[in-house]
Amino acid sequence: MVRSCWKPYVDGDDDDGSGRVDGLLWYKDLGNHLYGEFSMAVVQANRSLEDRSQLESGPLSSNHLGPQGTFIGVYDGHGGTEASQFVSDNLFCNLKRLAAEHQGMSEYVIKRAFSATEAGFLSLVKKQWLSKPYIASTGTCCLVGIICDGMLYVANSGDSRVVLGRVERATRETSAIQLSSEHNVNQETARDEIRSKHPYDSQIVVMRHNVWRVKGLIQVSRSIGDAYLKKAEFNREPLPSKFRLAETFFKPILSCEPTISLHKLHPDDQFLIFASDGLWEHISNQEAANIVTNNPPNGIARRLVKTALREAAKKREMRLADLQKIEQGVRRDFHDDITVIVVFLDHNLTHNSSLWGSPVSIKGGGHATS
Repeated sequence: MVRSCWKPYVDGDDDDGSGRVDGLLWYKDLGNHLYGEFSMAVVQANRSLEDRSQLESGPLSSNHLGPQGTFIGVYDGHGGTEASQFVSDNLFCNLKRLAAEHQGMSEYVIKRAFSATEAGFLSLVKKQWLSKPYIASTGTCCLVGIICDGMLYVANSGDSRVVLGRVERATRETSAIQLSSEHNVNQETARDEIRSKHPYDSQIVVMRHNVWRVKGLIQVSRSIGDAYLKKAEFNREPLPSKFRLAETFFKPILSCEPTISLHKLHPDDQFLIFASDGLWEHISNQEAANIVTNNPPNGIARRLVKTALREAAKKREMRLADLQKIEQGVRRDFHDDITVIVVFLDHNLTHNSSLWGSPVSIKGGGHATS
């Protein structure tokens, strides 16, 4: 049974608390979380919006006896919406349950939450295999941040990215520090990693149309979902032939396991930018950090999205206004779905473990136009 722990966000700047929609753009310009403010924005390019995202602030365990904190999730789906929606509905619930069982937050709890969510989705694929075989080829990148007790946990499976904005005391300028490791085989480190796991498969990564792909099919080497590259039982008919491999396989080709890092938050750490790769295709880490530093927090995620759109239009010698007239689906030829969450950090709050604010729950991606 698939259950959702979603609760509507009720405290913020929007009329109904859930964000606003402007054409293919959804945004929540400013809201409050336990340790400061946040801003969210999502723009659709695909025929169906495949990105999902969420911010949860409050209890991080299901029994409410564990730590308080803020959870940020960016889920960049591919092949459809099923995997990213499932992760949006279940990952945070699994994390809270496991944090309660293990009496706190840890790397182990986060890894278990990822694997439990993966297992739940693969179970769903098995149940729907005959009626919806294409679900086996849907997957999602999964980027998570958890702020708790003065620490930041970052967990990433796929190629979304989180960048920290830190003020350098000597120059008073903001440095952009990338905190996540990306699993995209267009990066040599990701190619080397997957080759080391499959030493007897000379075709584990293949160059197709000037892009490296796992088995010639997909750029990411880690994800949740993509059952057709995790279990051979789903890499056969009735799955569409373009996803079927000529040879069988005996161990998963892709992994769901996240790379996890832990950071002690410093007084000079000002903000975090969580975004799907659709943003980073057009804006560098430092450019994004400069935009956040030099503009008001209100609407900053929307500003980042529009900057990326402006760059995408410029690459095609178009005006932004003309790009924005292009409908979803066709728009994918110009840019990807883009999700951005900017989380501001108030050091006086991040190191106060006794805080107890009103729970916040908001999700981006539910406005999908199809």
